[in-house]
Amino acid sequence: MQLGRVVGTVVATRKSESLVGSKLLITQPIDIDSKPSGKPLIAVDTVGAGIGEVVIFATGTASRNAADKKNSAIDAAIVGIVDNMDVYKEFISE
Repeated sequence: MQLGRVVGTVVATRKSESLVGSKLLITQPIDIDSKPSGKPLIAVDTVGAGIGEVVIFATGTASRNAADKKNSAIDAAIVGIVDNMDVYKEFISE
């Protein structure tokens, strides 16, 4: 699982049948300091996240399991909304 920030939405009227009814959000991966880290991705929202929220997202098989769509084309799914983070920098190795 990784941290990300929801930065946008995607509307696709034509898509795989397995994605019908799924909310698609553009998610920017972030590092422990909440700075962008890597390229944005499109994730299926399983928890009702909104624009600007910090989220936890999963990729690969874990994302398909989280979205309960095991035979779909999902590469990423938002699985949690972060309420608070306490980071103890002395325990982080660089």
